[in-house]
Amino acid sequence: MHDTLTKYKNLLYQQLWETDLSSASRSRCWLTQTSRLVFVVLHELIAGQLTLRAMSLIYTTLISLVPLLAVSFSVLKAFGVQGQIEPFLLEFLTPLGTKGEEIGNNIIGFIDNMNVGVLGAVGLGMLFYTVISLVQKIEQTFNHIWHIKNPRSFLRRVTDYLSVLMIGPVMIVSALAMTASMVSSTFVQYIIAIEPFGSMFYYLSLTIPYLLIIVAFTFMYMFIPNTRVKIGPALTGATVSGILWKTGGMLFASFAAGSTNYDAIYSSFAILITFMIWLYLSWLIFLLGSQIAFYRQHPEYVRPIRGNIKLSSRQKEKLALLTMYWIGKHYYQGLAPWTLRNLNSQLNVPSGLLGDTLDRLISNGLVLEIIDKDSRYLPAKDLDAMTLNELISITRYAKNDVIKNTLNQPEVEDILTGLDQAYTSTLGKKTVREWIAEHNPRQTETTQKIK
Repeated sequence: MHDTLTKYKNLLYQQLWETDLSSASRSRCWLTQTSRLVFVVLHELIAGQLTLRAMSLIYTTLISLVPLLAVSFSVLKAFGVQGQIEPFLLEFLTPLGTKGEEIGNNIIGFIDNMNVGVLGAVGLGMLFYTVISLVQKIEQTFNHIWHIKNPRSFLRRVTDYLSVLMIGPVMIVSALAMTASMVSSTFVQYIIAIEPFGSMFYYLSLTIPYLLIIVAFTFMYMFIPNTRVKIGPALTGATVSGILWKTGGMLFASFAAGSTNYDAIYSSFAILITFMIWLYLSWLIFLLGSQIAFYRQHPEYVRPIRGNIKLSSRQKEKLALLTMYWIGKHYYQGLAPWTLRNLNSQLNVPSGLLGDTLDRLISNGLVLEIIDKDSRYLPAKDLDAMTLNELISITRYAKNDVIKNTLNQPEVEDILTGLDQAYTSTLGKKTVREWIAEHNPRQTETTQKIK
């Protein structure tokens, strides 16, 4: 039995990862690539990182839910449409059945009893801090999924978060109000009365909740990570997670309706437990969509290797040389500085590895990062002041080598000294500018710049 399972496992592996797609049909390529994506996403779920982060978000959500809704309620109240917040909340809690309605009424009661005017400066500050901390926690989770080490700056965090919290509810309510007014117009009602337009409108109305969820998820997948997310990958992840969320809600409603045993065991705590389970499933589905979006935008991470990618010393040297070569070449030829996204596409390596290499070059004073919406990279000093030997050395030595004075063995030191001398003899004093100029003589024609 074990041998049979191993045989089929190896066969599946060969079909999935060792198939040459260069001459395969378009449908075969799509099916194979989709199967690979499903494989790595399922592996992420089994590994447990997504589940752990979904569970950590439950606590933050429970603490921040009422302040978050209170801020949205206050903004909507200024426009006289505060009554629209209750349908949104009840829609989210629909899978809980009658328990969801009870929870929703309790939360709305808390919001109604919260008087922002009497909180004072400290209380109001704590209210906004609680809300911002929730969005910050979500951003940290998304940055982990997208392999991003640097979060938004404090100023950008406050301005971006508050702008969404202030403008987002108004835009959502306005869009729904416009949709409702269009549907109720005389012309639309006249069209609906004519078949087959009436049937088409009926089936369209069934898909509208899915479409609204997909649009909302797409926006969040593009906004929350501290990187530029393309609309295609974001839409793909949002479509999968949106359908899963709505369909999962229907299935969970059946579970909640039949969970009378929980009422008998946990009494009044059963409502809270059911609510936490639904929160966990909602966050897990939401994070799963972001993971799919990441793999769609970075297909180089879709691979059968488990765990983080480990580079050999030779590969680290090669990546450092390639990175410095292309940054230096653009500077030498007067082209626009590389962005991380464009440099990643040029080198076709996982963004995490490229980020580590750039961090090392930056910390050693060879590359300068211009922090903007899209970080750009320039040589940190004149190309004539950088030697290839210096560039190679930063990949071979650590700044804080804690064991350099504790592992001294003459026989080993002789070999390492010989290697150092071989590097110095081969590279000499050749500078990065000389290296680039050898392979890129000055051109008279204009070279197309990267947008």
